[in-house]
Amino acid sequence: MRRIIVLLIVLVGYKALAQENRNLQKNEDIKQLVSSKDSILNKKLDSIKFQFHEEVSLIDSLWINELINSPLNDTLRYSIEDDEVIESELVELPTKLLKERLAELDSKTPFNVEYNPQLEQIIKSYLQKRKPVFSVIMERARLYFPMFEEHLDKYKIPLELKYLAIVESALKPTARSRVGATGLWQFMYQTGILYNLNVSSYVDERSDPIRATEAACKYLSTLYKIYNDWDLVLAAYNSGPGNVNKAIRRSGGSTNFWNIRNYLPRETAGYVPAFYATMYIFKYANDHNIKARENTITRFETDTVHIKRQLTFEQIHETLNVDIEILKFLNPQYKLDIIPYIKGKNYVLRLPIKHMGNFVSNEKLIYAYVDTQESLREKTLPKYVEVNDQITHKVRRGDYLGKIANKYKVSVSNIKRWNNLKSNNVRIGQRIKIYTKNVAVASNSSTKSKVKELPKGDFNTYVVKSGDSLWTIAQKYANVSVSNIKEWNNIWSVKSLKPGTKLKIFSK
Repeated sequence: MRRIIVLLIVLVGYKALAQENRNLQKNEDIKQLVSSKDSILNKKLDSIKFQFHEEVSLIDSLWINELINSPLNDTLRYSIEDDEVIESELVELPTKLLKERLAELDSKTPFNVEYNPQLEQIIKSYLQKRKPVFSVIMERARLYFPMFEEHLDKYKIPLELKYLAIVESALKPTARSRVGATGLWQFMYQTGILYNLNVSSYVDERSDPIRATEAACKYLSTLYKIYNDWDLVLAAYNSGPGNVNKAIRRSGGSTNFWNIRNYLPRETAGYVPAFYATMYIFKYANDHNIKARENTITRFETDTVHIKRQLTFEQIHETLNVDIEILKFLNPQYKLDIIPYIKGKNYVLRLPIKHMGNFVSNEKLIYAYVDTQESLREKTLPKYVEVNDQITHKVRRGDYLGKIANKYKVSVSNIKRWNNLKSNNVRIGQRIKIYTKNVAVASNSSTKSKVKELPKGDFNTYVVKSGDSLWTIAQKYANVSVSNIKEWNNIWSVKSLKPGTKLKIFSK
């Protein structure tokens, strides 16, 4: 029996090795699969049977919209400032009851959750001023907390530190502070680099939920080795060990947070209490009638795949019909909605699990299609630029985006993408990131797109159905490409493809 088992293991290993060798033949396979551009764009591929799983339609669109597009994403300021602290009497929470609950938290956690009047006022201020946002935050927590807990447990860090990400970013992976801290765990650039979170013109790994969480765990572990006290770890995470060490010296050597609080920066002084208040509210949410909204799906089942050439979110949508907003939500580290392919770097695409089979089964064909599409692209995509090629422009009086773009020989559209600007407005003192080295851009002001005339002759009308993509529609007709459909119907955004849309398909 043992020999049989060993033989089976060898056979399985050999099969896996053979499969890997086959994967390395991508270029040769594509050459055989695609003899010309028309074989992808203009020929109906009867052998390819895309099956879009009906389960994907179960994704609750309202939930997605709340998670991605909620105004809280841009307006939420989570921490309570000193001038916002309310009088204790405004919230019905007896001091005696609060003391009992804090004592219970203190007994069950490694934190010094001691009652004091300051903490009482902060907790009640959160209940008074931040209560409306907690249902949204608790909904996001359903997605991120299981992953947080897995990593925290790996590093033997108290699981309660998952609440730290709420204080930092309100669980928004693309959150960015006024000083440049980015992501769920709000890493500054230098600290992120120290923990292998790379930043380029395409990618900001500080916004990658998994990689940033891993980095945060390493950083928290390092801080605990220094202070051996989780309260001081929290303070150091916010303001840096230097400020905490200064506060300890100025207090006469005390290592109790509440004794050194007045010697810490103002933001940090409210930071640890904000953490305690958050932990309290999550533990006693039901007692304060705070509940996350009920949704059909509370957590995405996802998987990742290493990409083997550059892909845009639009191309993924066209071939797999994955909503672009979902791609952005699951892959927030890609700043320009482009996954670059760089030799020596392993960039991954995260997809809903129901789409993963479609991608893997048709990977070679998707790459071949993308290669052909790229050859027809009129404007080149920005080249990959490391952050070392980045400069920062401080907006001065009289500056506007067009003027800044002309100064650095880049386009306005790229400046907006690099800085996540939703309008052309800039303010004096604002810092603008500019990537200057080998960035291939096309100025919108210098060129005007030519309007192409529609072909003459008969055409069919196709009504878009649920699950359709531009690619699957093109395959229904002989000698019709995705580019044809876009030109004939003036579709330049994949968001225009909605069920019920009528498309003109001309005979060729």
